[in-house]
Amino acid sequence: MKTIFISEGKGLRNGWWVLTYLAILAACLGGFQLLLVPVLKRFGVRKGDWVLGVLFLMSLLASWICTRLRKEPLASIGWRVNRRWVKEVVWGTGFGAGVMGLAAGLLWAVGGVTWELDPARSLGALSSGFAMFALVACWEENLFRGFIFQRLLDGVGVWPAQLILALFFGIAHWGNPGMHGATKIWATLDIALAAVFLGLAYLRTRSLALPIGLHLGWNWTQGHILGFGVSGTTVTHGWLHPVFQGKPEWVSGGTFGLEASIFGVLAVLVGIVLLWRWKGSVAGPATGGEPEVGNFEST
Repeated sequence: MKTIFISEGKGLRNGWWVLTYLAILAACLGGFQLLLVPVLKRFGVRKGDWVLGVLFLMSLLASWICTRLRKEPLASIGWRVNRRWVKEVVWGTGFGAGVMGLAAGLLWAVGGVTWELDPARSLGALSSGFAMFALVACWEENLFRGFIFQRLLDGVGVWPAQLILALFFGIAHWGNPGMHGATKIWATLDIALAAVFLGLAYLRTRSLALPIGLHLGWNWTQGHILGFGVSGTTVTHGWLHPVFQGKPEWVSGGTFGLEASIFGVLAVLVGIVLLWRWKGSVAGPATGGEPEVGNFEST
């Protein structure tokens, strides 16, 4: 019998699962803050050394608890880590870098930017930046394309789920530095489209590997290779340093980064079209089985 909490034959409704996940995540983060942060401070561990890793691990713990409550493996939400998964991360990283390279190339083509080598560049800075953005990608993709996204897919369907997460992905970045005026409009549009892009990557593969790779390649290329800001955060010691040529911020992106540029929006749209045209490659069930090809329309 259907109730406000239980759907007929399907257990707890998906909306309540979303709220359960958020409550568990809040409890995990609160418990960590209350119990372990004082210990870390006593040993001289600075906040920046662990905060991204903690956010990811706590979101993963909340996902594990929820999947266990549903009697499903963690792999069911896209964490079926195997050789195929690693290949999709690598492929996605290259694809994300290519989309960002397209945005930068368009800006250069209209005379909006040139580059010079950053005197402080180093392989160490590139490596540490890669590791940091890998954690950012794992944390944000597990949160926005993991358990919550999949419950919304089951509950309201593909495009409503995409639009809801695009809205919240944009809102999550509203407090970033440099969000003002036209920059805020273009940046919010680009970030919302990026959420659709990343959601489509999940739908084409039913795995978090491709979205994580895209997110990583986009951010790392934008910041540590091309030297732009990343969602308003200034990256130090990038390999290149951009020299802007006086174009308005809606063209160049300004200090926020190419995500606030019209060319960032165009590049994400190109990425969406390419993924849309791709038939997809869906991994087999989390319990085993051969991979199968799946179409987005059938989701």
